[in-house]
Amino acid sequence: MVGDSEIDQIIREWTAERSGDPELREADRIRSAWLSEAPPTPPTPPRIPAQRRSPGGPLAVAEPADPAYVAAMRRRLPEAPPELLAAAASWWQLVGDVTEAEGWWDAGVSPLDQRALDWRAAGLKPADLGRRLGPLTVLEHLRRGSAPAWCVARLQRQRRDGAA
Repeated sequence: MVGDSEIDQIIREWTAERSGDPELREADRIRSAWLSEAPPTPPTPPRIPAQRRSPGGPLAVAEPADPAYVAAMRRRLPEAPPELLAAAASWWQLVGDVTEAEGWWDAGVSPLDQRALDWRAAGLKPADLGRRLGPLTVLEHLRRGSAPAWCVARLQRQRRDGAA
């Protein structure tokens, strides 16, 4: 195993070689000058990964919080800061309407737990979270790291076996 002093020596040699290269120094000078002249970029709105069927591209803009979502959250958490409610509400808008978002919350999923978006995309519904898969509920399986697709497949198998 290489010791720390040997690694430090290699890094120093590599840095010395690179800093002595006139082309690299010139490129660094041009880059620094170009970046200092560039106008500041306006802040971009927060973006989230879009689902595959979304035509908008790989990222979707997280819209500002709908007042209906903020009001629903305010009823449940009256002492929470408005900024936190607005941030959580902007994410929960992606889950569906206010009734569905409240269903997830009633099922035991925090409005700040963004995994619910993945669970919903996999095909889970709030009512599925309380169903049992062996000794644990679906929500317990998910919180322990089980894949949402695995839970969906097990639920489908339960439904199929129960109907047969």
